[in-house]
Amino acid sequence: LPFFCFRTSLVPLVIFGLLLQPPLTQLSIVTQPNIVLLMADDLGIGDVGCYGNDTIRTPNIDRLAKEGVKLTQHIAAAPLCTPSRAAFLTGRYPLRSGMDAINNYRVIFWNGGSGGLPPNETTFAKILQRQGYSTGLIGKWHQGVNCESRNDHCHHPLNHGFDYFYGMPFTLISDCQPTETPEMDRAFRRKLWLSTQMIGLVTLTAALGRLTGLISVSWKTLTCLAGFSLLFFVSWFSSYGFVRYWNCIMMRNHEVTEQPMVTDRTTSLILRESISFIERNKHRPFLLFLSFLHSHTPLLTTEKFLGKSSHGLYGDNIEEMDWMVGQVLHAIDKEGLKNTTLVYFASDHGGWLERHEGKRQLGGWNGIYRGGKAMAGWEGGIRVPGIFRWPGVLPAGTVINEPTSLMDIYPTVVHLAGGVLPQDRVIDGRDLMPLLRGIAEHSEHEFLFHYCGIHLHAVRWHQKDSGAIWKAHYVTPIFRPLGAGGCYDRGFCPCFGEGVTHHDPPLLFDLSRDPSEAKPLTADTEPLFDTVVRKIGRAIEEHRRTLTPVPEQLSLYNIMWKPWLQPCCGTFPFCWCDKEGDN
Repeated sequence: LPFFCFRTSLVPLVIFGLLLQPPLTQLSIVTQPNIVLLMADDLGIGDVGCYGNDTIRTPNIDRLAKEGVKLTQHIAAAPLCTPSRAAFLTGRYPLRSGMDAINNYRVIFWNGGSGGLPPNETTFAKILQRQGYSTGLIGKWHQGVNCESRNDHCHHPLNHGFDYFYGMPFTLISDCQPTETPEMDRAFRRKLWLSTQMIGLVTLTAALGRLTGLISVSWKTLTCLAGFSLLFFVSWFSSYGFVRYWNCIMMRNHEVTEQPMVTDRTTSLILRESISFIERNKHRPFLLFLSFLHSHTPLLTTEKFLGKSSHGLYGDNIEEMDWMVGQVLHAIDKEGLKNTTLVYFASDHGGWLERHEGKRQLGGWNGIYRGGKAMAGWEGGIRVPGIFRWPGVLPAGTVINEPTSLMDIYPTVVHLAGGVLPQDRVIDGRDLMPLLRGIAEHSEHEFLFHYCGIHLHAVRWHQKDSGAIWKAHYVTPIFRPLGAGGCYDRGFCPCFGEGVTHHDPPLLFDLSRDPSEAKPLTADTEPLFDTVVRKIGRAIEEHRRTLTPVPEQLSLYNIMWKPWLQPCCGTFPFCWCDKEGDN
């Protein structure tokens, strides 16, 4: 009887104690994991140990795969930074938001341009922010800054759901490193210099002719010619002559902190900011998108890692990025967050085969896969590492060979946060949790469409009943020199024009049997050839019916440098500051 009385008296106390607990906090711990998204820049799938590389050391990325789930058919929605990241952030093919180009300028070109991720797009960060998450972006953005004025920040990360931003609003380029050969629009810049010299030579010749009496030309005409020469030079040199000051800047939220950036300390600052964000938000659900500047040229690498790999500067850079991954994982473990944190690692697209200076190879390796960066159809341009880790939820050491997409991150994290997908637009990504947990056998993707700019180059069909993965190429780039694996004559493979070949019927491959896309099938060698081509053709028609016209964010006007939009930490055009150094 006394024991019964004790239990009876204890019940109200327990109920009272439970009522005192904050239910929303407890619910968030159970149902809202922390989410850490790690994205490399220009990393080839063949550059990582767990994807077959045995000469570049990536123990921390490999540990993620060992403790989690590795995807072998993880596909970027575009083969270049800006459109691929737009698709990643929105869960939609980039042409749905106007972030794919009709011209050869296929990425954001200037911080002072007016194009970028439209304000009416709903990123996963924006939904997680509404769900109570603290959201942070550290590193590369490359989705634009301003629309109409220098401080409207319409494309800025803080306008797209991130509470905190520290990093580059643009992308790392060789122009950011004074000792490196300029990279940005190199061929066009050479033409501008040549044109300037020719105009100047004509002006000088006319002036000398006038002075010697050999040419009959008025001083008024000479003055106009000289004025035109000066205006032409200023019109382009004011932008291209100061790329390091206009594009190579660092920002904290809306404030420019370094202009130009001090590259020697960029890596340490990005790592410090990432770990600090985790420490500041350890008591509430958080989303950290760590968007590495590694492994994009000029391959900023600290002295500690220089000369340590067997693959030159590129290998050194990869091994340093892997060390950074390890430091972030250590911070998660140190705060006791390992079992409540979903960690994801990927690259935005394939490695850049053509990037080299002399005999120095500065771009990545895409393993057995054909092609690379800028090539939308070939696997090497779009097949990327994809690794998830969530101890106790995702089975460790799992390998999944189903087609998945970077766009799938969007519905996956929205679902985990308890959010709702937008109902007023097409979302092309699919929730990966059933597949990652082993509940679903197959990916929800039946078709994936591979765009180069706005041009459809290839389509893959996942025939689930047979296990075949068909891929039809309608357009392929012309590799030069002949027999090479890339467009070494241009540095980038084009999407249209004289640099591509159109195929009718399309080149057809079964990636389940020929992942290297080495031997195209024909009606003579594949009995299902006509059936497969017709099936994919119907899928393209259905897909195109879902597309609606939107403003072109990468039009020539939008990608042009506009002085009135240029972020500046001083009084324009005197833009220089080093606030990190001051600190």
